[in-house]
Amino acid sequence: DGTVLHAGRTPARDAAVVRMLRAAGAVIMGKTVTTECATYHPGKTRNPHHPEHTPGGSSSGSAAAVAAGMVPLALGSQTNGSVIRPAAFCGVYGFKPTHGLIPRSGIMKLSRTLDHVGVFARTLEDVALLAEQLVGHDEADPDTRPRARIPFCAIAAEEPPLPPLLGFVKGPAWERAEEETKQAFAELVSELGDRVVEVDLAQATQRSLDWHRTIMQAEMAANLDREWEQGRERLSESLRSQLARGREVSALDYQAALARIPILVEGFGEIFERCDALLTPAAAGTAPKGLASTGDPAFCTLWTLLGMPAINLPLMQGANGLPLGVQLVGAREADARLLRTARWLAARVARGGA
Repeated sequence: DGTVLHAGRTPARDAAVVRMLRAAGAVIMGKTVTTECATYHPGKTRNPHHPEHTPGGSSSGSAAAVAAGMVPLALGSQTNGSVIRPAAFCGVYGFKPTHGLIPRSGIMKLSRTLDHVGVFARTLEDVALLAEQLVGHDEADPDTRPRARIPFCAIAAEEPPLPPLLGFVKGPAWERAEEETKQAFAELVSELGDRVVEVDLAQATQRSLDWHRTIMQAEMAANLDREWEQGRERLSESLRSQLARGREVSALDYQAALARIPILVEGFGEIFERCDALLTPAAAGTAPKGLASTGDPAFCTLWTLLGMPAINLPLMQGANGLPLGVQLVGAREADARLLRTARWLAARVARGGA
């Protein structure tokens, strides 16, 4: 988990997702590098497309390993933008499912409200293959529930009954987007023609970054209390600052932020009645130069807060030749249909229709 406080730690048992993969016949190659406690302080991983640029984080090693061809599939976690952002920077598919779909048992807990397990692959078919094995109920994760097996592979391979309608969302972080990103999405929207409409989000979503920060820092402070008490001086300044702020969050502010989640989710109901998925940047731009930061997760924050499924599609590139990610977001529990819509969009772009 990327911290010196846990150096040499050997878990006594596999995480639930690893057990599920072993049972399905997967060969587990090992662990990849993550940032410190899956937050912002980077590890030693570099971007396979350009070693002077960040691979993103926190699942930096997983995205880079898939992009470099070291492994075909990898797992990661997302509490803010830790699957979608590195997938975008490294030019691979990265899928963060609906909150509670994949069990997190045996994985270091940062935030019960926000933690997701996600997957990386070089094809959409492989994303579906991996996701299909991982969905399930585990008594040790109270946010999972018994459900029928989701036929991800079959649904993702289907042709949509009608050409999907995508809602182009600029979102609360749009002003952080680089000019190149804004131009690229303007061209994509233009070429998709009548299959995309611009969607203006409710004003309430503008505060989503603040609500997410309140929840994440408060729950991190509780879950990393032992690390704080026993070794805070050995943590990075970034993580120490987050934990210190989390310890100061009032119960009133924390509960108020939690209460916004179902209200915002309900507000998207009308949008998803019309649109099959939402189209938005996966990150502000291509992977920033330098290894001291993992980049800005703000284009992922709202969707993580609301527990909606999201996927990065490596469909574009910047002027510097680095990947520029396209993010599709679906309604909660519509994960397989999101992959179907993603396949339609990727095929449309590939044949020059967008």
